[in-house]
Amino acid sequence: MSHAVVSMSEWLAARRALLAREKEFTHAREALAAQRRDLPWVKIDKTYVFDGPQGRETLADLFAGKGQLIVYHFMLGPGWVQGCPSCSYLADHFDGAIPHLAQRDVTMLAISRAPLAEIDNYKKRMGWKFKWLSSNANDFNRDFAVSFGKDEIGSDATYNFGTTKAESEEMPGISVFAKDKAGNVFRTYSAYARGLDMIVGTYQLLDLAPKGRDEDSLPWTMAWVRRHDEYETAALAKPGCCCS
Repeated sequence: MSHAVVSMSEWLAARRALLAREKEFTHAREALAAQRRDLPWVKIDKTYVFDGPQGRETLADLFAGKGQLIVYHFMLGPGWVQGCPSCSYLADHFDGAIPHLAQRDVTMLAISRAPLAEIDNYKKRMGWKFKWLSSNANDFNRDFAVSFGKDEIGSDATYNFGTTKAESEEMPGISVFAKDKAGNVFRTYSAYARGLDMIVGTYQLLDLAPKGRDEDSLPWTMAWVRRHDEYETAALAKPGCCCS
């Protein structure tokens, strides 16, 4: 890895110049976050009932006493032997954040279309503790544009607020909800594909390292990602199994 090597005084000058740019970016990011919070809301009038570790629960139940709910749309379809490696990469960051989110009136969990028994098997393998429910008996995944029929694969489908080729029956995403004192539930935000980058702590740390994410020579972004118990043995993930 070849790079310029300079004196400490030259390095400090360059670092201070970059710090000014970093501060500009921080202010721009804060302004964007404010715009995100200012988005209008959509009331959820449809009743969704999920299968979970506490039995059957509605979307309103999932708030668990909090006023805000974050749902990760995890790519694990019915009959899948294991979850998407990229979703698994993201999910490795959840357990540590959840207790802190709870202090700010936020509940976070995952939902997949696989039956609960299949979810539990994979969750046990991965050693995760976060709450994970099944939407197998409702239209939640379809309504939030993260699940598609077999006949839609390779065809145009609605995803990430536009039209794209459906590469898999399941696609990743995150959705945020709010509940008012009357118990009404509202959709406040959703993000898909590269919009999920902001919740991947490992990527943020890699961005600090000299090589960065080091993905330019790969056939697609995240081609290097494995489930955390596979790094010594797994082959490259197949294209289309995760967000790019």
